[in-house]
Amino acid sequence: MKSPLSKHPAWVAMALVCILGIGVAGVAFAANKPLKKGLKVFVIPKQLGNSYFTTADSVKTGGALAALKTLGETGSETSGKDATAASQIPAIQAAISKGANALVVSATDPKAICPTLKKAMKQKIAVVTYDADAPTCRSMFINQADTADIGASEVDLLAKHIHKTGKIAIVSAAASAPNQNAWIGFMKKELKKFPNMKLVSTVYGNDDPTKSTQVTQGLLQKYPDLKGIISPTTVGILAAAQVVSGKHLQGKVVVTGLGTPLAMKKYVLDGTVPAFELWNPADLGYLAGYAAVNLASGAITNAKGQKFKAGKLGSYTVGSDNTVLLGKPFVFDKSNVSKFKF
Repeated sequence: MKSPLSKHPAWVAMALVCILGIGVAGVAFAANKPLKKGLKVFVIPKQLGNSYFTTADSVKTGGALAALKTLGETGSETSGKDATAASQIPAIQAAISKGANALVVSATDPKAICPTLKKAMKQKIAVVTYDADAPTCRSMFINQADTADIGASEVDLLAKHIHKTGKIAIVSAAASAPNQNAWIGFMKKELKKFPNMKLVSTVYGNDDPTKSTQVTQGLLQKYPDLKGIISPTTVGILAAAQVVSGKHLQGKVVVTGLGTPLAMKKYVLDGTVPAFELWNPADLGYLAGYAAVNLASGAITNAKGQKFKAGKLGSYTVGSDNTVLLGKPFVFDKSNVSKFKF
């Protein structure tokens, strides 16, 4: 199944592949070998049941497990129910004990999960991170978009809809989430371009709907003159939109961030969220699956310039900075949100 954005070439993200050359027990590979069949590949998202990762991972959406099925590998999705290291680490440990050849992991907390990932690498298991990185303990990172682009574009999008003026807040996921913190860092840099916009608070919903709802309600109570909310997490932006819409604050408090079209459609159409951004999570997972198999097969090395094919997404080349870059964020609004089915 082709992913929704694959039908629109002008919107599909380019990819530049970059592989890590780190000193921790990395995996040694010989180039130009054929891909192996029957590899055991475990896809370990931050949490099970999160719609974003369901899209990124599943066969039905054309995600990571679809790539593994196409390649003839044994692929399975496993993780905990909470987006915490304590919930994720047992799933990683179990995958190692089951004889994994490769792990595809979205890091909940790099510091906490690195000892377990390093153990995997010492056993010559290819470790590929996607969505959220663990820089010192993986073979490759599949990044959804340039970190600076995401942070800057979120601020620019909000600035456009609040006329570059007013108090704003951020509803993040977990305080330990590396991608969230990196994006927020670039948001703060971009805000320097808008002297009349003031970031008054950053709160954390831990990618939990109830918690995200509570912290959003707290923001509106503490800052009754709040003009905008940025939530760079699919759980957080949905919760924030539900709160703002439920209080009939459309046009008074603008919500934006990173969301999925099906979840956000209602709030785009009712004016709560004039526009938001994302990439195609299915493509992100699909690329991660192909990268993991190429690494575990020894078909590519950690050397810059290595090339590999990723099925429907085309060819990729190993570059610098240890990152596979899927591309720039795509903006969804009333003109296009109804066209997508993920």
